[in-house]
This record gives sequence, structure tokens and C-alpha cells, in this order.
Amino acid sequence: MEAPIDRRTVPGLPDPDRCLVMGVVNVTPDSFSDGGQWFDPGDAVRHGLELLAEGADLLDVGGESTRPGAGRIPVREELRRVLPVVTELSAAGAVVSVDTMRAAVAEQALAAGASMVNDVSGGRVDEAMFGLVARAGTPFVLMHWRRQSVDMQTAATYDDVVSEVVSELSVQLARAQQAGIQPERIVVDPGLGFSKTAEHNWALLARLDAVRALGHPVLVAASRKRFLGELLAVGGTLRPASEREEATVAVSTLAAAGGAWAVRVHEVAGSADAVRVEQRWRRG
Repeated sequence: MEAPIDRRTVPGLPDPDRCLVMGVVNVTPDSFSDGGQWFDPGDAVRHGLELLAEGADLLDVGGESTRPGAGRIPVREELRRVLPVVTELSAAGAVVSVDTMRAAVAEQALAAGASMVNDVSGGRVDEAMFGLVARAGTPFVLMHWRRQSVDMQTAATYDDVVSEVVSELSVQLARAQQAGIQPERIVVDPGLGFSKTAEHNWALLARLDAVRALGHPVLVAASRKRFLGELLAVGGTLRPASEREEATVAVSTLAAAGGAWAVRVHEVAGSADAVRVEQRWRRG
């Protein structure tokens, strides 16, 4: 009989003995899945509260799109987008993560009530990020990343994607800990879709155990991504992002069964049900 999965926890964040659900709040006009829908801060706050009501454990608020081909925005604009939303959702009792690659944005978001920093560059874009997180003592999501969104797919070349992603994450983990970030506060994310093809994404999902072997909680962010649309394509036409929810829930279920710490999703209800079913199934 297989040993039960060791579900790692993160100090200061929810710990319900199951895979957590992180709801996405995109305060952007150009995100691949829902760009523009919640661009107004009031709309974004209402959306975040709806996700909480549907069962989200955390909310990930981001003001800069990282879709393939996206360019960067000025730091002032990113702050304008995210700070009011972080402030209101935190005041309403939500556990908020700020999705940013900039230490200046992370610092102000933490002061506004955010509980975690989610850096899709894994600390590679802003050299001040690790030091800020270490001083703040906050949980930190460190994602595998190679290049900015505008040309990231040109770096989607691997001999063995699983071993190379794990190796590159190890380097950033060592840097983060050398900077003073407590290891128990670090979450790793294999970076599905970031400098990766569909085949790379599937390989990483199939070997989630190799990512977990790094010794940190694992965040899986597959929601509505292109590789799901490619899998479900009909006649060469991609399944639209808005019609990939059932596939997202399937990934959430399998990720939870594989020991993921959390899944990051755009629609919460289905994945919230899925992780609770997985928890009860595991308890027998």
C-alpha cells in the first residue's frame, strides 16, 4: 500500500489538509483568459468576493499580463491597478497574494494587506525581490521562468524538460534562501506555459513528484492555458479559453491527487469541489 502523500503547508496561510484553491483576479485589459472583464477596481473587488464565496482559499491579484507576447507596463500603472484591489479584498478578510515581478509593487501590496508574493520570474527579473521578501518574512511563490513574455517561447528548448526545470528551480531556491527567505515559506511553481510547449507542460504534470521532491509545496497553474485548448481542438481550431473549464477542473483533481499544495484557477467553483472530493477520497 502506498504511503499517504505528505501535503506540505506554508506558515501564515490556510491549512485545511487538502489542496488549496487560489482564485485569479486579473486587473488587466489584456490577459489571455479574461482580460478587461475586471479591469475596473470595483469590478475586480466584486469578482474576488465572488470567488471567495465559491470556495477560494486565496486570491491572486495581478496587474500585469504575462500572456505570451505581452509587453511590460510602467510600475506606476501596475501599482494603480493592484493596490486598491489588494486593499479592499484584504480588508474584507481575504488571504491575498500579489502577482508581480517587481519588488516595489510587492512591498506596497504587502503594506496594503497582501499575505504572499507570487513572482512568475522566480526572482530573476528584479534583484531586489528576494531581499524584500526575506525582510518581510512573507510566503513566496518561486516559479520556473526563462524569459520575458514578449519572446518567452523562443526559450522553449529542453533535452529533458523535467530534469532541467527542477535543476533551474534548484538554483533559484538556493539564491532565495541565501538571501534570507525561510525555506518553509517558499512555494515552487513549474511554470506551465512559460517557455514551454504543450508536450513540456504534460511532461511536467505527469512528473509532479519530481517537482515535489525539491521539498517545497507546489503550485499548479494550468487554468485555461493553451495546451488544454490544443488537446481539445476540433478540426485544427483551438478550444476557446472560456470553454476550457472542465479540462481545468480535471487538472485540478489530478494535481490534488498528486500532492499539489494549491491550484491557481480563473473559475473557482468546479476546482473547489474537486479538491474537496479528493480530500474525502484520500481519507477513505
